[in-house]
Parts: sequence; C-alpha cells; structure tokens
Amino acid sequence: MSIESLKTEPVQHSALSAAAESRGVNLAFLAALAASFVVAYLPTYLKLAGGAWATEQEGHGPIIMAMAAWAAWQQRNKLRSIELRPAPVAGWIILILSLLLMAVTRSQDLLMVEVATQIPVLLGCLLLIGGWKMARVFAFPLAFLVFSVPPPGWLLDAFTVPLKAWVSDVVANFLYDLGYPVAQNGVMIMIASYELMVKDACSGMNSIFVLPAIGVFYVHEFVPDDPVRRILLVLSTVPIAILANCFRVLALVLGAYYFGVDRIEGLFHDATGLALWLFALILFFLLDRVLVVVGYLIKNTLDRSGRARGAA
Repeated sequence: MSIESLKTEPVQHSALSAAAESRGVNLAFLAALAASFVVAYLPTYLKLAGGAWATEQEGHGPIIMAMAAWAAWQQRNKLRSIELRPAPVAGWIILILSLLLMAVTRSQDLLMVEVATQIPVLLGCLLLIGGWKMARVFAFPLAFLVFSVPPPGWLLDAFTVPLKAWVSDVVANFLYDLGYPVAQNGVMIMIASYELMVKDACSGMNSIFVLPAIGVFYVHEFVPDDPVRRILLVLSTVPIAILANCFRVLALVLGAYYFGVDRIEGLFHDATGLALWLFALILFFLLDRVLVVVGYLIKNTLDRSGRARGAA
C-alpha cells in the first residue's frame, strides 16, 4: 500500500463523518425526546383507553393516530431532500409551553385540551430535531391529529339531541309513507306494538366526526392535484354520514318490526354499526368514481371544443 493511499483514508473518513453530522441527528437526544413523550402522555392514553376510546362515539381515536403515524412514515423519503437545521429557541419555547399547558389541563381534567397539546409538543420536538423545514414535511400528519381530539361533552350534547330527533323524524316519515304502522315523538319511534328510543350511539355523531377524517386522509394521500374533486369529496362526508346513520336506524326499526325488540339487541345492533360504515364508504367511493368520470367527460368536451375552434 502506498503512502498516498494511507493519507486519503482518514480524509475520506473525516469527510463522511462531517456529512453524517450535518445530515444526521443525535440518536441519544432523539431517543430521549421519544421516551419523554411516551412518559408524558402515557397517563393520557390510559385515561382515553378506559374512557373515551372505549365508547362507540369516540372509539376512533386510536385509528386516527395510526393513520397519522402512517402518513408520517410516508414522508420519510422527503427528509433526504431537505437540510436539517434545528430551531432550538422556537422548539424549546413551544415544547415547554405545551407541556405546561398539558400539566395544567390534566390537573383540571380538561381531557380535550390535554389530548390536543400533543400536537404542539410534537411540533416542538420536530423543531428541535430538524427545524421548520422538517416541521413542514410533517405538517399534514400533525394537523390530522386534530381528529383524534375528543370533543367536549357540551358540544356533543348540542348536536346529538337535535340530530337524534331529526333522524327519528326522517325514518318514521319514510316508513309511514311506505305504509308501516309507525309513529314518532321526539327520539321515540313506535312501530306496531314496539317502542324504540334512538340512543346517542345512533345519532350519527361518531360517523360525522370520523368520516370527514377519512375523507381528508383519502384526498391527501390518494387524490391527485384536483382541487374541485378534493373539496367535493370532503364536503360530502357529513351528508353521507347522516344518510348512512338514517340507514342504520331504519334497519333497526324494521328489525324490531319483523323480529321483535329482543332480537335487535347485541349482535344485530353491532352488525348494523358495521353496515353503517360499509354503506358510508361505498357511497363515498362511488361518489369519487362519479366525480372522476364527470371530470373526464368535462375535460374531453373542453378539448374537443378547443380543437374545433382551432380548426375553424
């Protein structure tokens, strides 16, 4: 081996080390941030698991968080094209203030705000690791975590009660027009000799919160740059959710009429919940296909008109 080759080896190693330091992250610091986040929010997640996440209305929380994690993982290749420039001042300010807010809201049992603080806490961690460019890469996963925040009880009550009454009225009127012996009083539906009450789980609030999240996630990940299609799909999620819930209540009322009230409890009730989601997703993706076809037809028509004017 020549003297020249011996001299170039440490130079190359030094260059690689410098490049790694300029691009890499202190693994010990990263591990400390991750461990601190888990320790800080483990009581929050345990509280959610034993409360909100155990209910039908707010059980979508873990799914939303898993979708946000998947969206964040999809951004990993973009990190190679950006320069990591930590913003320690902004990062520490946001992180410390967010943790203080989390501690205060936890002591006051304000679960909604406590859960919401994980978003700025994660933002502060990203700023400490890679700066604002890194934060922009993960902007969507961070913003998507908003859908995992459990809404306050007063907001749920404000919408649940009138929505239950409206769904009951729609279903009762529909069955009455079909000739069924049905009457309705508020959230009570009387059919034949049976009397059913539309409960909170059947109000549709759960699907109204979750389906827009699914719509936003779908258009961000799978719909190309088509703003009209994106807007229409997201706006359609709320009416689709309400329509699907009317379908569920209709199925329950007809089940009680034909099979008896005792038969619609338990398995049948849970099956209608799954059918609700299947029905809603079918409508959503069917609408998406219709929008694709309509957009294709409009584009072809405009192209033909342009060619015709050019030929003339």
